[in-house]
Amino acid sequence: MKQILILSALAFGLSVASACSSALETATTNRAANTNTTVANTATTTNSANTTKADETPAAVKAVFPDAQSFTTQHKDVPADKIASIEKDTSAKVPDKDHHSYLAFSTTGGARKQIGAATIVKVDGKDVVVVYDNKDGSPVIKEVRAEGVPAAFLAQFAGKGHDNDLLLGADIKAIGANEPQAKAVTEAVRVDVLTMQALYGAAHKH
Repeated sequence: MKQILILSALAFGLSVASACSSALETATTNRAANTNTTVANTATTTNSANTTKADETPAAVKAVFPDAQSFTTQHKDVPADKIASIEKDTSAKVPDKDHHSYLAFSTTGGARKQIGAATIVKVDGKDVVVVYDNKDGSPVIKEVRAEGVPAAFLAQFAGKGHDNDLLLGADIKAIGANEPQAKAVTEAVRVDVLTMQALYGAAHKH
């Protein structure tokens, strides 16, 4: 009788062990499947993020070039020696080593052509858009735009480049703008002009 009981207990134990093992395998399989699904979804999301690149061009720049069909954002590091030179010349700080410029393009007859370039400088929380032309291989200001800043004051920057002192009271007058605002805008634009020359301008011939 004892032998029968012992055999029955062993059989019951083996049955429970088998059931537990089966449950464990099922749980492990489910976890692996869920993990694979998560990884696959993550990979899909990552690939989607990599293939879809957001347009970095600010609306204020797009407004300057209404005829542009496309824009390219350029990031360039300003060399340390250029930063030191600009800050010495202007007595102002270069705001960021990573300089951004926005190139505007139009397509005519199947040919893609650059129609302009612009940068944005921050002055007291305002976006000041500096639009550039190219003259003899160097960037020259075409126009400057900023909301809340008198147009007559901003118009003075047109045609100016790195060869102009761009000093308030000399090249630039505070026409309609208060002195602190005029000084801040003038300094910011001057720093940007010299930065653009350092990054994209032709070598000096004088």
